[in-house]
Order: sequence, then structure tokens, then C-alpha cells
Amino acid sequence: MRKLLIGLLCAAACVATAADNRRAPGFALMDSQGAWHDLADYRGKPVLLAMVQTTCPHCAEFAENLQRTQEKYGNKIAVIAVVVPPDTLDKAKDFVAGHKITFPIVFDMGQMCLSYIRSTDLKFPRLYIIDGNGMIVSDNEYSPLTSVLFEGNGLGPAVDRLLAAPKK
Repeated sequence: MRKLLIGLLCAAACVATAADNRRAPGFALMDSQGAWHDLADYRGKPVLLAMVQTTCPHCAEFAENLQRTQEKYGNKIAVIAVVVPPDTLDKAKDFVAGHKITFPIVFDMGQMCLSYIRSTDLKFPRLYIIDGNGMIVSDNEYSPLTSVLFEGNGLGPAVDRLLAAPKK
């Protein structure tokens, strides 16, 4: 059973990666500290772009997983989380403090998120892995098949593959 599950996860990752090779839409959004974050500022560095909601139980564990990943890889990667209404500045600040997050959480009114998901059906959490050339190499929506990426130890190997990929 375990081999079947691992096979399904690998197949899902391959399908997702093959379908996502598109340029990441640009954005410039403000974080909870009032600083602006422009995707172009991270050019040359892989970016983990997470769409989260402060009231989502999966998002809380995912945020902690992202924090561990940021600590492990340091300045080799960038981690940015995006929240949309009904999340507020106060809710985001509480979320940051409660989960000891050091990466930026930026605010979007929905336009940026919609340019990524290309649908009005935004489910949380969601992770876009963007390479140093600004290309989306992986688009991941939380599900039982992808939970290892969001809550388990699957994020580290994904980042390792990204960092090991030849530069174009």
C-alpha cells in the first residue's frame, strides 16, 4: 500500500510539473510590516509562493512547514505567503506571531491570486514553486494526495530538486 501511495504521489507531481511550465504573473504587494514585495525582486532565486488563510487548519501547519524550510535553506530561496479578505492586517499579525513566522505575508484583494489560479475557485492552502527564471514549475493545491508537501516532509525534496536543476 505504501509503494502504491508513493507511486501516486510521484505521478501526481510529474503531471502537475508538466502542466505548470508557465511564467509566473508579476505582482507587487505590501506585507504586514508595510514593506513592498515585488516578484521581480526575487529574480534568480527560487520562490515558494503560498496562498493561505489565517483560519485554515491546514494553512497553520503549512506555515510552520514553510518556516522550517526557510530556516533550512536560508537565502537560497524566498518564501512569500499571500492572504486575501476576509483576512485582515490584525489577523495576519496574530498568525505571524502565533506561528513564529519570519517570511513575509503579503495582502491581495484577489486579483493576483486569480492571475495564478486562473479560476474563481480559490482553495487553501495552495503552493506555487517558481524557479529562478520566474517560471512556475509546480502548482499544488492541498488534497490528501499532496498533504505530504504541505504538512509532511515533501517540501524539502521538492526544494532540493529545484536547487539542483541546471540554470538556464
